[in-house]
Amino acid sequence: MKKVFIGCGVLVVLAIIVLIIVVIAGGSYNKLNTLKQDVDKHWADVQNVYQRRMDLIPNLVKTVEGAANFEKSTLTEIAEARSSVGKLTINASQAPQTAEQIAEFEKAQGQLGSALSRIMAVTENYPELKANANFRDLQAQLEGTENRITVERGNFNESVKLYNTAVTAFPAVLYAGMFHFQTKPYFAATAGADKAPEVKFDMGGKK
Repeated sequence: MKKVFIGCGVLVVLAIIVLIIVVIAGGSYNKLNTLKQDVDKHWADVQNVYQRRMDLIPNLVKTVEGAANFEKSTLTEIAEARSSVGKLTINASQAPQTAEQIAEFEKAQGQLGSALSRIMAVTENYPELKANANFRDLQAQLEGTENRITVERGNFNESVKLYNTAVTAFPAVLYAGMFHFQTKPYFAATAGADKAPEVKFDMGGKK
Protein backbone atom coordinates (compact mmCIF):
# COMPACT_ATOMS: atom_id res chain seq x y z
CA MET A 1 0.00 0.00 0.00
CA LYS A 2 2.86 2.33 0.86
CA LYS A 3 4.35 1.78 -2.59
CA VAL A 4 1.01 2.64 -4.17
CA PHE A 5 0.88 5.95 -2.29
CA ILE A 6 4.47 6.72 -3.30
CA GLY A 7 3.68 5.85 -6.90
CA CYS A 8 0.60 8.08 -6.87
CA GLY A 9 2.62 10.88 -5.33
CA VAL A 10 5.23 10.62 -8.07
CA LEU A 11 2.53 10.70 -10.73
CA VAL A 12 0.94 13.76 -9.14
CA VAL A 13 4.32 15.55 -9.04
CA LEU A 14 4.98 14.62 -12.66
CA ALA A 15 1.52 15.80 -13.66
CA ILE A 16 2.09 19.12 -11.91
CA ILE A 17 5.46 19.52 -13.64
CA VAL A 18 3.91 18.73 -17.03
CA LEU A 19 1.08 21.19 -16.34
CA ILE A 20 3.57 23.92 -15.43
CA ILE A 21 5.55 23.24 -18.62
CA VAL A 22 2.37 23.35 -20.72
CA VAL A 23 1.27 26.63 -19.13
CA ILE A 24 4.69 28.23 -19.63
CA ALA A 25 4.94 26.93 -23.19
CA GLY A 26 1.41 28.08 -23.96
CA GLY A 27 2.13 31.56 -22.67
CA SER A 28 5.37 31.70 -24.62
CA TYR A 29 3.60 30.50 -27.78
CA ASN A 30 0.92 33.16 -27.43
CA LYS A 31 3.60 35.81 -26.96
CA LEU A 32 5.43 34.70 -30.11
CA ASN A 33 2.20 34.70 -32.08
CA THR A 34 1.36 38.22 -30.89
CA LEU A 35 4.84 39.51 -31.75
CA LYS A 36 4.71 37.85 -35.18
CA GLN A 37 1.38 39.52 -35.90
CA ASP A 38 2.90 42.84 -34.85
CA VAL A 39 5.78 42.33 -37.31
CA ASP A 40 3.30 41.57 -40.10
CA LYS A 41 1.25 44.62 -39.16
CA HIS A 42 4.29 46.90 -39.36
CA TRP A 43 5.27 45.31 -42.67
CA ALA A 44 1.82 46.20 -44.03
CA ASP A 45 2.38 49.76 -42.82
CA VAL A 46 5.72 49.85 -44.68
CA GLN A 47 4.03 48.58 -47.83
CA ASN A 48 1.30 51.21 -47.51
CA VAL A 49 3.68 54.17 -47.41
CA TYR A 50 5.74 52.85 -50.31
CA GLN A 51 2.50 52.32 -52.25
CA ARG A 52 1.53 55.90 -51.44
CA ARG A 53 4.75 57.04 -53.11
CA MET A 54 4.01 54.83 -56.11
CA ASP A 55 0.53 56.34 -56.43
CA LEU A 56 1.87 59.90 -56.44
CA ILE A 57 4.41 59.32 -59.21
CA PRO A 58 1.99 59.19 -62.21
CA ASN A 59 0.61 62.64 -61.31
CA LEU A 60 4.15 63.93 -60.84
CA VAL A 61 5.21 62.61 -64.25
CA LYS A 62 2.11 64.04 -65.90
CA THR A 63 2.83 67.43 -64.36
CA VAL A 64 6.51 67.63 -65.32
CA GLU A 65 5.79 66.35 -68.83
CA GLY A 66 4.02 69.65 -69.41
CA ALA A 67 7.25 71.57 -68.94
CA ALA A 68 8.91 72.51 -72.21
CA ASN A 69 11.74 70.17 -73.25
CA PHE A 70 11.73 68.28 -69.96
CA GLU A 71 14.44 65.59 -69.97
CA LYS A 72 12.90 62.46 -71.48
CA SER A 73 15.66 60.23 -70.10
CA THR A 74 14.64 61.19 -66.57
CA LEU A 75 11.02 60.23 -67.22
CA THR A 76 12.15 56.95 -68.77
CA GLU A 77 14.29 56.23 -65.71
CA ILE A 78 11.44 56.68 -63.27
CA ALA A 79 9.04 54.68 -65.48
CA GLU A 80 11.46 51.75 -65.53
CA ALA A 81 12.10 51.96 -61.78
CA ARG A 82 8.37 52.06 -61.06
CA SER A 83 7.86 49.03 -63.31
CA SER A 84 10.53 47.11 -61.37
CA VAL A 85 8.75 47.82 -58.09
CA GLY A 86 5.50 46.65 -59.64
CA LYS A 87 7.08 43.27 -60.39
CA LEU A 88 7.86 42.54 -56.73
CA THR A 89 6.01 39.47 -55.51
CA ILE A 90 6.55 39.80 -51.75
CA ASN A 91 3.38 39.15 -49.75
CA ALA A 92 1.91 42.49 -48.72
CA SER A 93 0.33 41.09 -45.54
CA GLN A 94 3.22 38.92 -44.31
CA ALA A 95 6.72 40.13 -43.53
CA PRO A 96 9.58 38.77 -45.67
CA GLN A 97 10.97 35.46 -44.45
CA THR A 98 14.51 35.81 -45.81
CA ALA A 99 17.20 38.46 -46.09
CA GLU A 100 17.17 37.93 -49.87
CA GLN A 101 13.51 38.91 -50.11
CA ILE A 102 13.95 42.12 -48.18
CA ALA A 103 17.13 42.92 -50.13
CA GLU A 104 15.19 42.56 -53.39
CA PHE A 105 12.50 44.87 -52.04
CA GLU A 106 15.05 47.45 -50.89
CA LYS A 107 16.90 47.37 -54.21
CA ALA A 108 13.78 48.04 -56.27
CA GLN A 109 12.51 50.74 -53.92
CA GLY A 110 15.97 52.30 -53.79
CA GLN A 111 16.10 52.56 -57.58
CA LEU A 112 12.71 54.25 -57.57
CA GLY A 113 13.81 56.64 -54.84
CA SER A 114 16.92 57.55 -56.84
CA ALA A 115 14.88 58.19 -59.97
CA LEU A 116 12.48 60.34 -57.97
CA SER A 117 15.37 62.36 -56.53
CA ARG A 118 16.69 62.80 -60.08
CA ILE A 119 13.39 64.29 -61.22
CA MET A 120 13.35 66.65 -58.27
CA ALA A 121 16.88 67.80 -59.06
CA VAL A 122 16.10 68.38 -62.74
CA THR A 123 13.01 70.45 -61.95
CA GLU A 124 15.31 73.11 -60.50
CA ASN A 125 15.94 74.14 -64.11
CA TYR A 126 12.25 74.72 -64.84
CA PRO A 127 10.86 77.87 -63.19
CA GLU A 128 7.40 77.17 -64.60
CA LEU A 129 7.21 74.02 -62.46
CA LYS A 130 8.09 75.98 -59.32
CA ALA A 131 5.16 78.25 -60.08
CA ASN A 132 2.79 75.31 -60.68
CA ALA A 133 0.45 74.86 -57.69
CA ASN A 134 -0.20 71.20 -58.51
CA PHE A 135 3.53 70.49 -58.62
CA ARG A 136 4.09 72.24 -55.30
CA ASP A 137 1.34 70.13 -53.74
CA LEU A 138 2.85 66.93 -55.12
CA GLN A 139 6.27 67.95 -53.84
CA ALA A 140 4.86 68.47 -50.33
CA GLN A 141 3.05 65.12 -50.41
CA LEU A 142 6.16 63.30 -51.58
CA GLU A 143 8.25 64.91 -48.87
CA GLY A 144 5.73 63.80 -46.25
CA THR A 145 5.67 60.30 -47.72
CA GLU A 146 9.46 59.99 -47.57
CA ASN A 147 9.32 60.98 -43.92
CA ARG A 148 6.68 58.31 -43.27
CA ILE A 149 8.79 55.69 -45.07
CA THR A 150 11.68 56.39 -42.71
CA VAL A 151 9.38 56.18 -39.67
CA GLU A 152 7.64 52.97 -40.75
CA ARG A 153 10.92 51.24 -41.63
CA GLY A 154 12.14 52.08 -38.12
CA ASN A 155 8.93 50.76 -36.57
CA PHE A 156 9.24 47.56 -38.58
CA ASN A 157 12.84 46.98 -37.50
CA GLU A 158 11.89 47.55 -33.87
CA SER A 159 9.06 45.00 -34.07
CA VAL A 160 11.42 42.49 -35.74
CA LYS A 161 13.95 43.04 -32.94
CA LEU A 162 11.36 42.23 -30.26
CA TYR A 163 10.14 39.17 -32.16
CA ASN A 164 13.61 37.79 -32.90
CA THR A 165 14.63 38.27 -29.27
CA ALA A 166 11.60 36.27 -28.13
CA VAL A 167 12.18 33.50 -30.69
CA THR A 168 15.77 32.95 -29.60
CA ALA A 169 15.09 33.21 -25.85
CA PHE A 170 14.45 30.28 -23.49
CA PRO A 171 12.13 28.38 -23.48
CA ALA A 172 10.82 29.42 -26.93
CA VAL A 173 14.11 28.51 -28.60
CA LEU A 174 13.40 24.85 -27.74
CA TYR A 175 10.21 24.60 -29.77
CA ALA A 176 9.80 27.77 -31.89
CA GLY A 177 11.00 26.01 -35.03
CA MET A 178 8.42 23.24 -34.64
CA PHE A 179 5.67 25.86 -34.80
CA HIS A 180 7.31 27.69 -37.72
CA PHE A 181 8.46 30.67 -35.70
CA GLN A 182 11.68 31.70 -37.46
CA THR A 183 13.76 34.84 -37.02
CA LYS A 184 12.99 37.55 -39.57
CA PRO A 185 15.31 39.91 -41.49
CA TYR A 186 15.69 43.63 -40.85
CA PHE A 187 15.81 46.51 -43.24
CA ALA A 188 19.48 47.23 -43.76
CA ALA A 189 20.88 50.33 -42.09
CA THR A 190 21.98 52.79 -44.74
CA ALA A 191 23.97 55.99 -44.63
CA GLY A 192 21.65 58.74 -43.45
CA ALA A 193 18.97 56.23 -42.44
CA ASP A 194 18.11 58.46 -39.50
CA LYS A 195 17.11 61.22 -41.92
CA ALA A 196 14.41 61.12 -44.56
CA PRO A 197 15.58 61.50 -48.18
CA GLU A 198 15.61 65.14 -49.20
CA VAL A 199 13.05 65.86 -51.91
CA LYS A 200 12.22 69.47 -51.09
CA PHE A 201 13.79 72.43 -52.81
CA ASP A 202 13.54 76.21 -52.83
CA MET A 203 10.17 77.06 -54.33
CA GLY A 204 10.53 80.79 -54.18
CA GLY A 205 14.15 81.37 -55.09
CA LYS A 206 14.79 83.25 -51.85
CA LYS A 207 18.34 83.92 -50.81
